[in-house]
Amino acid sequence: MRIQHTRISVRVPATSANLGPGYDSLGLALNLCDDLSVEATTGGVEVTVEGEGAQSLPAGEDHLVVRALRRGLDHAGAPQTGLHLRAVNRIPHGRGLGSSAAATVAGLLLARGMLAEPEALDDQAVLELATEFEGHPDNAAPALLGGVVLSWMQGATARAVPLRHAEGVLQPVVLLPRATLSTHRARDLLPETVPHRDAAFNAARSALLVHALAGDPELLMEASEDRLHQDQRAPGMPESVELMRVLRREGHPAVVSGAGPSVLVLSARRAELAPLVRAFVVDPSAWRIADVALRQVPSAPVVG
Repeated sequence: MRIQHTRISVRVPATSANLGPGYDSLGLALNLCDDLSVEATTGGVEVTVEGEGAQSLPAGEDHLVVRALRRGLDHAGAPQTGLHLRAVNRIPHGRGLGSSAAATVAGLLLARGMLAEPEALDDQAVLELATEFEGHPDNAAPALLGGVVLSWMQGATARAVPLRHAEGVLQPVVLLPRATLSTHRARDLLPETVPHRDAAFNAARSALLVHALAGDPELLMEASEDRLHQDQRAPGMPESVELMRVLRREGHPAVVSGAGPSVLVLSARRAELAPLVRAFVVDPSAWRIADVALRQVPSAPVVG
């Protein structure tokens, strides 16, 4: 396998996983995106970051995009090169919006764009390699495929399918706190086992959510109920979980976005939510309402 193209760019979206009951399986892509470009060189590794993480991310081989790109080249049997990576990051870090999945998918797609035979890194290969990095495909799948995605593990193999959703059912709004929470910390808060009745409850709600997205928005509130992870994570993000509860009491289908602490409202108008945030949270200036929409196009590398 040879490298054919030396200048590649890609745009990858933020994602929100779980959507309430679909723990580690349901996710959607948002039009809040990172833009990345790479140039293959004969030298070492140079990384330039603007925006999120500009002062904290590694500037060499340890950068996640670089690691994923090199893994992609290795998978395809292509030679390694020097790299000049430029990242313009808009996806907030540590907020439950899939920033690490976006970086991983970006690196793999940049590797695909460099190859003379890009089919060596097709979508299935990218999904499996991204899952190696992430441990689960629920963010990587929508970052790659766009739209709303159902993902699962078939043994050690990651699988994903896009879900059909009726136009207008999803009008997402993200409530973004200043505070952060690591995915590792959020997962440590979960119990090892759950009651059978709670597992059955979430299985039913996950199926109902697929139905609601297909064209029955009146059921979004019931369909987005959860008993497996959100309340259990409340000690790590008490204000987020309580804000979610307040929004739901007011009739808005709110869920914790991924591992949190951002809150995703599946369908709402920004103007409806702002007064509730101001009335509830101790410091409204510590939260902002992000302008987002569902991003439905797949991520793909662009040559040149």
